[in-house]
Amino acid sequence: MSAPAHVLVLRPIIERLRAAGHDVTVTSREYTQTQELLELHHMDHTPIGKHGGASRVSKLMRLIQRTSRMRGFGRGKGFDLAIAHGSNDIAIASRMLGIPEANMHDYEFAVLQHHVGCRLAKRVIFPDSVPPERLRRFGVGPEKLFQYPGFKEEYYLADFEVDPGVLDRVGVDTERVVVIVRPPPDVSLYHRKSNPLFPQVLARVGTDERVQAVVLPRTPEQREYVKHLALPSLIVPEHAVDGQSLVALADLVVSAGGTMNREAVALGTPVYTTYGGRLGGVDEALIRSNRLRPLTDPRALELEKKSGQGERVRRDPALLVDLMLGAAEPNGDRD
Repeated sequence: MSAPAHVLVLRPIIERLRAAGHDVTVTSREYTQTQELLELHHMDHTPIGKHGGASRVSKLMRLIQRTSRMRGFGRGKGFDLAIAHGSNDIAIASRMLGIPEANMHDYEFAVLQHHVGCRLAKRVIFPDSVPPERLRRFGVGPEKLFQYPGFKEEYYLADFEVDPGVLDRVGVDTERVVVIVRPPPDVSLYHRKSNPLFPQVLARVGTDERVQAVVLPRTPEQREYVKHLALPSLIVPEHAVDGQSLVALADLVVSAGGTMNREAVALGTPVYTTYGGRLGGVDEALIRSNRLRPLTDPRALELEKKSGQGERVRRDPALLVDLMLGAAEPNGDRD
């Protein structure tokens, strides 16, 4: 588990493996809320190493260090299989130990990551909305690639039960329009472009007295930045929270990252993306089907002329633009 999303993706897989009588050992990397989420989901784990931050050199050093420790951890324990969602260190360590590895991904343009992880894995698993030809440059041919229908968030949310008390614990005023906001993945190598749209949206929702926006930062630096803005309508939780329940109970989600976008789609919450990188096949398919909408979508611009809709936000994802103009009403019935 090297990122928060991995906890969610792999939890039901681990449960099914254990229910079938297999022994599963979990390792983790110290990165944002990964280890806090493991504790939240009552998953025992062995911490190994830290994230390398934004620097390419630091990332490489951390990869070498963590791979070495993973190799030492796995030596002599009789592991038959290694599984991960986009983890390169376990892919390298597994190859060095002679253990077959299956690596899941859902974004095909993380080029450096895939040149390592996909080449070393015995089995590479992607959603079927990602065109196979985009993966061939990473050594992924028909004999290695296995694809599944839909997107991963639909799978790990299949047994999801919303926690109705999460809004109260976070301190959300449910009489206002509730918006969940997710910043861009600033430390990811595949997301190095600036994202000017995101701070504009943050400033807009953060200063509207009819809005209560919960910002879920990825890093401590992002948390401090948002808190420093001191925008009156923003809440920034200090620790890991049940983000899926927040998304399910919210009126809207504005996310610059793919996982929360797709969680909102799976849970039926209107969602817009401010993602500034290259869209992958999964998000392309969701945008084509109108289940995910970019804020730069020309169709959304027409809504800027409208106000006072008098409709619940949840009824139409396109009303996000009306929210930006202060015309939306909160969703009072969150049951």
